[in-house]
Amino acid sequence: MNEHSVATDPMVWGQLGNCVGINQDLFFPKRGDDVSIAKEFCRECPVRSDCLAFALETNQKFGIWGGMTEGQRRRMKRAAPQPSREPVRHLRLLALPPS
Repeated sequence: MNEHSVATDPMVWGQLGNCVGINQDLFFPKRGDDVSIAKEFCRECPVRSDCLAFALETNQKFGIWGGMTEGQRRRMKRAAPQPSREPVRHLRLLALPPS
């Protein structure tokens, strides 16, 4: 059985969004199209944070998710602190010398 967080499983929250029943082309605009109407649906959506988390966790490259465009999500991810990739060398200092 696959373990999913609520955010990564759209079957849990997907049917509760303000976008249900709306033409999905609105949320997947062509380059240069106005996205303000799609964002307006998202503004008061009860699952907006789940939708945005899903898009961020699954690297959705297209569409309006959680009220944000792909470019906005990309900038948000770049601005987030990244875990250090350097090896943990300072732990060697914590070892006790042999007795």
